[in-house]
Amino acid sequence: MRLLQQLYSQLVKLLNCAAPAGDLLIRLWVASVFFKSGLTKIQNWDGTLYLFQNEYHVPLLPPELAAYAGTATELCFPVLLALGLGTRLTAGVLFVFNIIAVLSYPDLGEVGLKDHQYWGLLLLVPLLHGPGKIALDYLIGKRCAKCKV
Repeated sequence: MRLLQQLYSQLVKLLNCAAPAGDLLIRLWVASVFFKSGLTKIQNWDGTLYLFQNEYHVPLLPPELAAYAGTATELCFPVLLALGLGTRLTAGVLFVFNIIAVLSYPDLGEVGLKDHQYWGLLLLVPLLHGPGKIALDYLIGKRCAKCKV
């Protein structure tokens, strides 16, 4: 029994050491999805405007404003998420943005809906857990803690 406890303890230590890398990988992966979508939008701006005028039905915003706001969100917030800067706020914005994207495009399809569900679940990790130790938020927090002493 004691051997099992020691093995379990070693496994927990190993997983704790790997957790910051896991947090970083989640942030980078989900950030890349949104950032690539933003890049696609600016590569064909006329097409993007067409989609927002005829396909996407963003609530409360005129189509052109929705196109600009959506594209800006997809280009700015993923960079912050990847850096781990303002991580919880950033993940929250992208989480809500993801929901709006699903609601705004009713012809998303089953595969597209599953993708958005995965992205939403992955965004919950930094939103609820924080950025992890490989993040600017963590470094800033450590620096501020030293300033208070």
